Amino acid sequence: MPLNKMIQRSPVRIFEKVIGGGLGSGNMGVVLSRRGVGKTGFLIGLAVDNLLQGKKVLYISTKESVEHISSFFEEIFKSMSQTLEMDNVLQRQLEMERHRQIMVFNRKLFSLEKLEESVAFLTETTGFKPDMVILDGTPRYESTEEWEIEGAKKLAASWGAELWTSSNTHREGQEMDDRGVPTSVARFEDHLNVIVALCPENEHIKVNTLKEHNNKDIAQISLELDPRTMLLRWR
Repeated sequence: MPLNKMIQRSPVRIFEKVIGGGLGSGNMGVVLSRRGVGKTGFLIGLAVDNLLQGKKVLYISTKESVEHISSFFEEIFKSMSQTLEMDNVLQRQLEMERHRQIMVFNRKLFSLEKLEESVAFLTETTGFKPDMVILDGTPRYESTEEWEIEGAKKLAASWGAELWTSSNTHREGQEMDDRGVPTSVARFEDHLNVIVALCPENEHIKVNTLKEHNNKDIAQISLELDPRTMLLRWR
């Protein structure tokens, strides 16, 4: 399938409509779920979709190795290429890898200053400037402070990038607001533009949008994550 048609057919287009046309440059989103449900796969799926459009993606991890993350990207890309009947697969994969940068930091030593310096060096030496940034493993909403959230958003805005993060939910004992958002996340409401929850139901994972910018009337569309391929689909 030609690239333009494939991009148009991607279920990510439906997700973007649900969240008001997309997250947007300088904005911050958070994906919620229990551990192991599919947050990383969901975010890498969004990243691969961006990469196929020629956009640049920066993936920051404080918990996994570069090899592990690269392997996950390859798995999601392979699933997407088969599902969307992609043509010129090897060429598309090479283009994806050229537009992607993965940085791994020690969680204890990670700081916004180190991130800013690393991206500045990357931009200066290679011309790489991200359109999308994924922070995996940081911030830890249970213990982070408001200045860190503000700082991360300002960095993303300075790069002209959208910023995605994630946070764990728990089966019991976790304080939630009336939407089902943990209070550890909801306390940063003013800084979060989109909140998405991944909810396991029988043999699929439902994708629920709990916040869509400032819109109180959120579109209700049946979106889910395929637990086998970790790709978005809609019914």
